[in-house]
Amino acid sequence: MELEFFQLTSAGDRTVNQDYMAHIVNNDYGLFIVADGLGGHQAGEKASQFFCQSMLQCAKTYSKKMPQNPGDVLSDWIDDAIDHMKILFAGDETACKAYTTCAILYLDKDRTLTAHCGDSRVYRMNPHEILWRTRDHSIPQDLLEAGLITEPELASHPDQNQLTRSINVNKLHPVDVQAFPRIKKDETFLLCSDGFWENVRPSEILQLADLKSNKEKLAKLGRLSVYRAMGRSDNVTVLAVRCRQSSN
Repeated sequence: MELEFFQLTSAGDRTVNQDYMAHIVNNDYGLFIVADGLGGHQAGEKASQFFCQSMLQCAKTYSKKMPQNPGDVLSDWIDDAIDHMKILFAGDETACKAYTTCAILYLDKDRTLTAHCGDSRVYRMNPHEILWRTRDHSIPQDLLEAGLITEPELASHPDQNQLTRSINVNKLHPVDVQAFPRIKKDETFLLCSDGFWENVRPSEILQLADLKSNKEKLAKLGRLSVYRAMGRSDNVTVLAVRCRQSSN
């Protein structure tokens, strides 16, 4: 399995970037994480950073357990990472008010796993179509599923930022973990914060599944997202992962 990936993060029109991303790519697996911090300056910034760092800190232990029961292992991995966040906060009183979303992708030669909480997304695409995206944990997503709004209306809904789940050291909400067949040759996964997908159309997101797309295309769409926000852009973070060679 040969993976290539492109990534970017930008403060957009904000003074501070509370998004954070991290990855591990080795001969055995790939782990990719995008997190969007919530809770004001420093609190949200720390939550997203500490969560990503904690996932990497726990990687050696949990990656070895993946063949046993992958879904449960990833859930335990995340749970342990949230516990480790408390250590990194080191008694900081902002910890209880610090939240983050997450979008996580785990790939190896046998499986694909995703985990998400909040409205940071994972998309799975081939060069022809978006196969699926993760379900947002938000009020507009609930309205969409109830048939009260349409997909194009979701991003601009006045309650778009009202989340129904997020990650916090107090473990208030569960994280959705799902298992899928392994990544196929020429498939692309996209992980992004809402600052990206709110202002980029699905047809434009699909451009990143084109086998000729690269970091320049990613950067162009990142700038487009900021431009369309007309001076009110949230932080923008996006990471594209592609499989160039099938597993044996």
